[in-house]
Order: sequence, then structure tokens, then C-alpha cells
Amino acid sequence: MSCSNLTMLVSSKSAVSDASSLSFRSVLSPFKLPSHNSTSTYPTRSWSVTPIHCGLRDLRDRIDSVKNTQKITEAMKLVAAAKVRRAQEAVVNGRPFSEALVEVLYNINEQLQTEDVDVPLTKVRPVKKVALVVVTGDRGLCGGFNNAIIKKAEARISELKELGLEYTVISVGKKGNSYFLRRPYIPVDKFLEGGTLPTAKEAQAIADDVFSLFISEEVDKVELLYTKFVSLVKSDPVIHTLLPLSPKGEICDINGVCVDAAEDEFFRLTTKEGKLTVERDTVRTSTSDFSPILEFEQDPVQILDALLPLYLNSQILRSLQESLASELAARMSAMSSASDNASELKRTLSIVYNRQRQAKITGEILEIVAGANALT
Repeated sequence: MSCSNLTMLVSSKSAVSDASSLSFRSVLSPFKLPSHNSTSTYPTRSWSVTPIHCGLRDLRDRIDSVKNTQKITEAMKLVAAAKVRRAQEAVVNGRPFSEALVEVLYNINEQLQTEDVDVPLTKVRPVKKVALVVVTGDRGLCGGFNNAIIKKAEARISELKELGLEYTVISVGKKGNSYFLRRPYIPVDKFLEGGTLPTAKEAQAIADDVFSLFISEEVDKVELLYTKFVSLVKSDPVIHTLLPLSPKGEICDINGVCVDAAEDEFFRLTTKEGKLTVERDTVRTSTSDFSPILEFEQDPVQILDALLPLYLNSQILRSLQESLASELAARMSAMSSASDNASELKRTLSIVYNRQRQAKITGEILEIVAGANALT
């Protein structure tokens, strides 16, 4: 049994009837011995609580183990904080391109309002089958990050079943892959694994798969499930329609609520009272306005056909970046809590160690005094 368990329940049959015959160490127990006049709180069986005495060496080993664990969790916290900063820089650096692309799509859509244009990616048809792109993490030790997005996917699957619609899943991330592999009753079209940092190549692999499913009319709608980064301590699992694309380029969820982030939080490592800490700043990305006098040399339909796949790729890449930032922030928060718990456990074990050490010294002094009194 672990030395951290300081008490245990034993049968009352082994209880000592005479309290005066106990060793002086019994005084260390925070619990009182049951007396003959006391009534038991258990109707059928009475119990008493006695202390468990671990050796000082075991306690020292346990304290050293907790110290080493605390060093590991603090290091993982700082590593996650540094990676969060890089992930947010990737999101912010790609935002001007994404928003400029939105402006171009909006202006082209304004020019095509009076024309009958057939663009495959924007074609809305009756929904019979839905493809769900579920983005999870590749590693654990990040709190409830992966569990939250998987629960969101399960809830969406239940909704589709109630509506009588077919569905298929495209799993992105090792945690999601292992979850769906253990559940063969959930149809999965493809398993994909992400890298340490999302790239356009990885996003293109997902875009090609959903593009082929939608164009071939195997599915009539594609929904993207990922974790939107809100702040260092908060992230929201969201669902937004990936296909058919909106010509305006708006990123909205299934309820029509915009999920675009207006502001970003940057995190930087600083020192405070001799320890590394994390501070955050709120930054808003500014983009240049689209020129109203801009004219297009090519046919707007050709430009739209070229830009919509590009925007599809940028949407997927941005969701991967947001999911990675959320995962790192969750890991940073989880490791911070683990460090605090390790510090508290270390303090508790140190108190127990010091009490046992003092009790041992007191016992030795009593033996010496008793021996001296016996000689006299």
C-alpha cells in the first residue's frame, strides 16, 4: 500500500481494549479510539481507524519522486506556453490572406448576383448524407480537450440519426483515430494524422478528400468539428459547415452563428519572483480595405472556381491551427494544475515525515531517560 495513504479501516475485532497499553505513537493519530460506551455509526459492523506508519526512508523516496514529477510538469507547462505563442502567430499571420480572400469572394459574388452561375462547391442540394471532419489532438496530458470534441461529435451523430440522415466520419488526429477504431459501428471514411505544426500540405490532403466526396455526390454536406481557441483557459468545440461553401466566405456554424475570431491573445514568457511565468496580451489584426474600383480581367466565374478551393484549404488550415493552439493551452493549464497538486502533496508528505521523525527522536530520548532512571 502506498505510503501516502495515512489511514486505513480495520475490523473492530482487532481493536485494543486498553488504551493505556498503546505506544506513545498513537497520540499522533488525528482520530480517537472507540470506547466501550460509544455507539457505532454502522448498523451491522463497527469499524475503527488506526494510523499506518511508513518508514522514514519510504517517505523520503516518495517526496523525492514528487519533486521530480513537479519538475517535469513545470517544464511541460513552459514548453506548451512557448508552443502556444508560435501557434497563435501562425493563425494571425495567415489571417490577412484569409480576410483579403473573403473580400475578393464577396465582391465577385456581388457581380454574379444577376447571373445564373453553376459552381460545384456552392451548389446546395437536399441533404441525405453528411460527412463529419473531426479534428482531435495527437497526444494526451491536456485535460478534457480531446474528450470535449469527441463528445461534440457523438452528440452531432445522435442528432443526424434522429433526423434519419446517413453520415460518415473523417478523423484527423491520433486520439480521434484510436477512439473511432475501437467503435467499428461508426462508419469512418479515412483516418488522418496531423503533425507538430499544421501545414498547407496537411490541409490540402483533407480538402482533397472532402472535395471528392462532395463533387461525386457521395455526401451532400460536409461539417467541420474542431476546437476554437478563445483564451488561455477557455476553448469551445464548434461545428461549422465546410461544404457547400458560402460565396461570401463567412465561417459560420450549423446555426448560422459566425465563428470567426475578432481578437487574438499572445503569450510571452517572463520572470516573476525568480520563476518563469506566462503573460498574455490581446492583439487585433488589421487588414487593408478592398479597393472598390478594382476590376477583373478574367471571367468572374473562372476566378470563383479558382478561389473557392483555395479558400476551402485556408478554412481547414485555420481550423487545424486553432485546434492545435487550444490543445497546447489545455496542456499548459493541465500541467499548471499538476504542478500545484505536486507542491501540495510534497508539503503534506513533508509534514508527515517531520512528525514521524520527531516522534522517533522523542522515543529515543524517552528510552535514554528511562534507562538512566533505572540505573539510579
